[in-house]
Amino acid sequence: MHDDHELARLVGKLDLRAKVRLLAGGSVWRSCAEPLIGLRALTFSDGPAGVRGPGWDERRTSLALPSPTALGATWDEDLVGRLGGLLAAESRRKGVDVLLAPVLNLHRTPYGGRHFECFSEDPLLTARLGVAYVRGVQAGGVAATPKHFVANETETDRLTHDVRVGDRALREVYLAPFEAAVEAGAWAVMSAYNGVNGHPMSENPLLTTPLKDEWGFTGLVVSDWGAVRTTVAAAVSGQDLSMPGPWGPWGDLLVAAVEAGDVAESLVDDKVFRLLRLAERVGALEGSVAIEPPVADGSLLREAVSASTVLLRNNGVLPLAPGLRIAVIGPGATAPRVQGGGSSGLYPAAENSLFDALSTRADVVHAAGVRIDDRPTPVDAPVLVRVLGPDDDVLFREHRLTGRILETEEVPGAAVLEISTGLPVTRTGPWRIAVAGYGRLTLDVDGVRVLDVVQPVDTDDPAVKHLRPPHHSVEVLLTEGTEAELVARRELGEDSGMASMLAADPPPPAAAGELAAAVVAARESDVAVVVVSTTDAIESEGRDRHTLALPGEQDALVRAVAEANPNTVVVVNSGGPVLLPWREDVAAVLLTWFPGQEGGNGLADVLFGDAEPGGRLPTTWPGLESDVPVKDYLPVAGSLSYEEGLDIGYRAWAAGGVAPAYWFGHGLGYTIWDYEEARVERDVVRVRVRNTGDRAGREVVQVYLSRPDSAVARPERWLAGFAAVTAEPGQSVEALVRIERRAISHWAGSWEVEPGAFTVLIGPNAGDTPLRLESENALRPW
Repeated sequence: MHDDHELARLVGKLDLRAKVRLLAGGSVWRSCAEPLIGLRALTFSDGPAGVRGPGWDERRTSLALPSPTALGATWDEDLVGRLGGLLAAESRRKGVDVLLAPVLNLHRTPYGGRHFECFSEDPLLTARLGVAYVRGVQAGGVAATPKHFVANETETDRLTHDVRVGDRALREVYLAPFEAAVEAGAWAVMSAYNGVNGHPMSENPLLTTPLKDEWGFTGLVVSDWGAVRTTVAAAVSGQDLSMPGPWGPWGDLLVAAVEAGDVAESLVDDKVFRLLRLAERVGALEGSVAIEPPVADGSLLREAVSASTVLLRNNGVLPLAPGLRIAVIGPGATAPRVQGGGSSGLYPAAENSLFDALSTRADVVHAAGVRIDDRPTPVDAPVLVRVLGPDDDVLFREHRLTGRILETEEVPGAAVLEISTGLPVTRTGPWRIAVAGYGRLTLDVDGVRVLDVVQPVDTDDPAVKHLRPPHHSVEVLLTEGTEAELVARRELGEDSGMASMLAADPPPPAAAGELAAAVVAARESDVAVVVVSTTDAIESEGRDRHTLALPGEQDALVRAVAEANPNTVVVVNSGGPVLLPWREDVAAVLLTWFPGQEGGNGLADVLFGDAEPGGRLPTTWPGLESDVPVKDYLPVAGSLSYEEGLDIGYRAWAAGGVAPAYWFGHGLGYTIWDYEEARVERDVVRVRVRNTGDRAGREVVQVYLSRPDSAVARPERWLAGFAAVTAEPGQSVEALVRIERRAISHWAGSWEVEPGAFTVLIGPNAGDTPLRLESENALRPW
């Protein structure tokens, strides 16, 4: 094992060029090795809802966890920590040293397209769950990497926009979860693409103060992929490792900058030292020993689904009685969204739909009802992929399981990527055949050229270039019972990525017929379960949402089904808030988020009462789009001002005096709780609650603070602590909610506490606090 003195000695064995070489990636997903000091390359992988491993290959599957919004809905640090241990085991199975997760950015507005990767709208809840995630992963010997540091809440112009935010909001809201993760011992932190207050984050003073000097962060600052764009400005900041590589603005340019005196060599030494410390921690330095993670327990994924499912409304139809005939309706009932779109995507080791899960328990019928996604569908296996040279010589070939190819073997001289398959034609009519990628794209059907276009590279965003390139389609008349030979080719150009796709979709059935079939199925069943969903076009990295409405005619579908069957249960399969205009007209509403690979089984457990819906909202859900208090998410002239200051999420709703559809913290179980009494004992709020229902349950007791007479501008209320309790029917239990001193502190250049009393508000969500402690019963600084 190596102490700091030994690590410094190893740094001293390297010349300047060798040290600088270590500060940029050796490839897309690996750092550089240095045999002279016994350093192997570190392997990185995206998270946060699973470990994809380096690269993109559908043949290498991963355990798919519920999305971070689902984990946020658990309000359960123990569960999140155990899932962190599972992620550590997955990382080691895939040879990964550094997991690029958790995401500690906040749900500043409901329009963020990537909010499914973030825990919540509240800094305290995000901090506590983030700490549990970090500790769980690192207890298994794998580095966690809290990201994206900092104020990275918007995807529009995400590579370049500059966030303007005041010191108090920055410290009390956006930096707070990162500070907690650093205090918990995070081994790495990822700097974001965006800027803050005039400086891109890869060269921002915040990387030094407060991160390294004030907070004492001893780990490595790794850039988001491609975020380092300068040599000197980034090098003199707290940025340590520029990814990916080996290209980039450091390398020879940084060597020259040091030799010219523009960058002190001591700064380079500190960056290398931090890299070696990380390598020591994960077992990548000769003589170091990696911690062995616990054995991964896949059953935890099913437990996490029920723990994160939020029951918004229930007129008594749930849990379902046995022996019912159930109509399962909606495209998402058979093809659920288990994960969001973008770099966090992976290939699930298994998937089960709600229809499959319910079919083992009841008499079930399915009807799609509507179509919600008109994007091309990649062809299925067998797919032949060939990499060709300039003269069509075959440099590489392999069979793949899908027509969506994000990466394949890199070979010198590659000029063309070709994807081909034999398509079984299952329906006569105009099929839509599509090809995606950058450069010249051609498509042949049965030897006939039907498409020949040039798609120029129109973005620098890696999420688009390497994951979601534009597509071009054509309709081709095909005959049922035949097999069509499809050949798609794209020319490979410099900096255009490898991502390509060959897709085929049959003629769709008539929309009116699908809706009518769903209504008939609902009318002829005892219960109708309608699954409504978002799509990758709505919730994905690299784009924000412009409306909170569900896509397609899903609202009309719910209304039609509810009219046909009063026992209609709606399951919402989305990563973040959507509008639910029919919520008062259906029997029950459940949120299942993006539930991971065990979504169907876990939701079936909840529907039949084998497990309680344990989730509570981690973000406020609006009833009307016009009521959303913080709508400003689009940068103007490259700048985005956080003018609302401290008031995001439920804080903004409380300040505005307009009630949302469902408050932050809301969630029903299958029992009823009575909040009986509370008292303050120094930094602990003791709350007695009673289970007045007829079955055991779990309640999340939430404590908010308020200071109406404050001399300091504050939110109308803010979450100060929470604790979960369980009780049998009729049982009274006491929740002990500890209040950290930071909850009563404010930033004024340093952390200060205003003397006097803080009103204590206690209840099941931010808008329902039946217990109130003030005056002589209030909380006071200790």
